[in-house]
Amino acid sequence: GLIPADAAIVSDPPYGMAHDTDSTRFSGGGRLWNRSNEGRGDWRGIVGDDAPFDPAPWLPFPEVILFGANHYCDRLPPGGLLIWIKQTPRLFGTFLGDAEVAWRKGSKGVFCHYEPYKSQMKAIAEAGGQKGHPTQKPVGLMEWCVAMTRATTIVDPYMGSGTTGVAAVRAGRQFVGVEIERRYFDTACRRVAAELAAPRLFAAPVVAPEPAPTMI
Repeated sequence: GLIPADAAIVSDPPYGMAHDTDSTRFSGGGRLWNRSNEGRGDWRGIVGDDAPFDPAPWLPFPEVILFGANHYCDRLPPGGLLIWIKQTPRLFGTFLGDAEVAWRKGSKGVFCHYEPYKSQMKAIAEAGGQKGHPTQKPVGLMEWCVAMTRATTIVDPYMGSGTTGVAAVRAGRQFVGVEIERRYFDTACRRVAAELAAPRLFAAPVVAPEPAPTMI
């Protein structure tokens, strides 16, 4: 079939929270928000986000990382947690959530990745670009997630604007992405194609080791 049985599922699915994608209510008309497209008001609701998310189709795969685990934890077996700390520490507790949580199959640890969300928005704005999806994740975050897996093929069944695909290409993996909305699919194809065409000095390893705890 299209998806190899030994593939790793790495995805940010619709959580079933009916997320309001109109973030203009938070932008305050700021120049950075407008330039980065974060404050645009024409995002449509995310398909599938108006109903509870069922992770069952993806659980049989040998390696699985799914974001939004706190929204459907009652439908997940025991596993590890990956924590994306997206808020600058001095702003903890002041604006929306400080972090997002992903479930990782077969793991027993809790691992953290610190990458302020607004640093991504600043980089996009300075490059003269725009966000491709209302819940777009930073590439660095998805590179970290891909590095947690060993599979040759990375699959994102809810790929949005293709960030997981970009991360997979950078890691030297094969990628299969699925997206129901045509405009996001087209954006993902452009981003992944551009990444495939980018020159590289060194080939990235296909297999990444289990992250080890740091001794202090």
